[in-house]
Amino acid sequence: MGEPNGESLGPEGGAADGAANGAGNGAANGAASSAGTGAEGVPGASNGTVAEGPQPVARDRSALIEAGATRLAGWSARVLLIALGAVLLGLLIGQLWSIVLPTLLGVIIATVLRPPVRLLIGHRFPPALAAAAVLLAAVVLIGGIIALFAPQVAGQSDEIVSGVSSGIVQIQRWLEGPPFNLGDGQLGALLDQVVAQLQSSATTIAGGVLTGVGAFASGLINVVLAIILAFFFVKDGPRFLPWLSRVAGPKAGGHLSAVLERAWRTLGSFIRTQALVALIDGVFIGIGLAVLGVPLWFPLAVLTFFGGFVPIVGAFVAGALSVLIALVTQGLTTALIVLAIIVAVQQIEGNVLQPILQSRTMNLHAAVVLLAVTAGSTLFGIAGAFLSVPVAAVAAEVLRYLGEQLDKRTVPRAPDPEEPVDDPSPA
Repeated sequence: MGEPNGESLGPEGGAADGAANGAGNGAANGAASSAGTGAEGVPGASNGTVAEGPQPVARDRSALIEAGATRLAGWSARVLLIALGAVLLGLLIGQLWSIVLPTLLGVIIATVLRPPVRLLIGHRFPPALAAAAVLLAAVVLIGGIIALFAPQVAGQSDEIVSGVSSGIVQIQRWLEGPPFNLGDGQLGALLDQVVAQLQSSATTIAGGVLTGVGAFASGLINVVLAIILAFFFVKDGPRFLPWLSRVAGPKAGGHLSAVLERAWRTLGSFIRTQALVALIDGVFIGIGLAVLGVPLWFPLAVLTFFGGFVPIVGAFVAGALSVLIALVTQGLTTALIVLAIIVAVQQIEGNVLQPILQSRTMNLHAAVVLLAVTAGSTLFGIAGAFLSVPVAAVAAEVLRYLGEQLDKRTVPRAPDPEEPVDDPSPA
């Protein structure tokens, strides 16, 4: 019975087998065709391989330009807001200058007087008595120096201006002759203008040269207020930081305390260093002028000392005055010797004394000093020129602290061992 059944089912079984084989072959061919087609569009997927990692997504150029413009607009807005804040701060300081100036002067005086006060307190002196004694001694000392030297300097200021005018005239005549022949050119006109300005405003220029000596005398109220503030800063200075920490909180107060402590040390060290360097400049340059027989050597030495508190600019102006007066009174040879002495003293100061007396963390680039002095003198006159460098030194110390805090919070990227060292592009 098996044979009839197989014979009867043969045609149907053959048809079923053919259909199954056809469907299987068609599906296999279709899958292979689809896989091959897909592999053509994927890099590295040919010959049965599949690409690994995320594939770059093509972006439209307009989208990239829009993203760049958005970032540029965002940074531009930030810069404008910062500039606006700086302008408003400058205007506010200008309006409150009668308060800001004595406050800054009081802080500077306090940074200089705090070490001897700390020494007296260490010997069981009451803080108020120690501060009053040191401040009174400083006032008597400075007042005695001003009373001793100021009349001599002020009495010879007209001679200094006259000597400078004569020196400029002599330089002009020298430039008019061969080989320069610049008398009829723009330089000759410029020198004529400088000489006329010097001769027409001798009193004003003398007062401007001596402003570093008599800056405190221009406002008696500012002087008295600065001394009173300095007394309180010296006496109660250690109480300020704990109070600030309590008011600002432990986190912000800790940062403010650290910044103010570093700014205090920077300012005190800067002022003491500048005073010592200016004293050395004035003494040695004054000795050189006296040995060479240059008249007015004493007021020139005093001007050199006070000019040392305005780095670069003050030394340049005081040295130029000394050279011009030596040129007029002693001749070209003596003037060149004076120039050599001034350059030698300033080189020793800048390359030997300041690196020894001044720590590395306080160094300011010469361009920063020039810009600070220019901005300070333009905005606030001689007082601004005097205060600009200490303010710049404190601001640089604050920026260093912020940089250190950012470095602590920045996790460096782990180096890729397969990444070439000289390849600056990201992996």
